[in-house]
Amino acid sequence: MVDIDSMEKKTAEQILDVAQEMVRRQGYSAFSYADISKRVGIRKASIHYHFPSKADLVKHLVQRYREMLGRACDRIARSNAPANEQLLEFAHLYRDGLKQDQACLCTMLGADYVVLPEPVQEEVRQFFHQMEQWLAALLQRGCDDQLWHCNPSAKQEAKGLIAMLQGAQLLARPEADSFAAFEQIIYPLLRAKAVGA
Repeated sequence: MVDIDSMEKKTAEQILDVAQEMVRRQGYSAFSYADISKRVGIRKASIHYHFPSKADLVKHLVQRYREMLGRACDRIARSNAPANEQLLEFAHLYRDGLKQDQACLCTMLGADYVVLPEPVQEEVRQFFHQMEQWLAALLQRGCDDQLWHCNPSAKQEAKGLIAMLQGAQLLARPEADSFAAFEQIIYPLLRAKAVGA
């Protein structure tokens, strides 16, 4: 017997996978349901069945991406590695997307922020808030362990570091070896943050 719920869930995941790749490569305004339809091999009406509007689709996309990044951050925290190694692992979350010529989903959506529907804007805000909170806690641990200084605060440092990682990703993308370009931008800055550097 065919499990309809399982098939529908699989189709919805395929739609989200393709949409995520498109947004991470091209941004919010550069993809349509017609593009997804061609890639997934289903009719546009099937996409509307799962996600009635583009706003619904991208809202779900950001929620799923937040959960995925949250799990990655939890994995980093559970490693019990020193805070400076965890910070490097966090930076690698941004670096690794460049393997597929993709930027962070919310970096791309942030660039399109003014044209995003309000529910998507709210999800993007929540994503950045979640990442800043996690990173601020990590930075505070590093300050407590005297690995680096947090000036003026761990929260401000977290905002600055996320902006730096996003900017490095965008600067590295056009390079022939974007992976190496990202590392050349980020590694010296992270090393300079260390106490006594």
